[in-house]
Amino acid sequence: MKPNEELVLSDSTIQKVSKMFKLLSDPTRIFILYLLNGGELNVGMIVNQLNMEQSAVSHQLKTLKAARLVKSRREGKNIIYSQIDEHIYNVLEQVIQHAKE
Repeated sequence: MKPNEELVLSDSTIQKVSKMFKLLSDPTRIFILYLLNGGELNVGMIVNQLNMEQSAVSHQLKTLKAARLVKSRREGKNIIYSQIDEHIYNVLEQVIQHAKE
């Protein structure tokens, strides 16, 4: 049976998907993404929710920002984080629902 050429994934696409799942394999990053799905938050709010050191949360936010999963903007002395790509949040929500079943 010859595979449908539209269904064949390129090596590049497979590598990108693998990298995305690797980013999502960290519990802290999953929780941060889950929190940001509810709306914009500053680092302090995220720190309070996660009960972690600010430096650790900032490191995870930097990783998510580099992967273009979150964005930031300055509001006075605060940096506000929000989601960028709704696709990843849809995937995350589906996996969360699956885990709850």
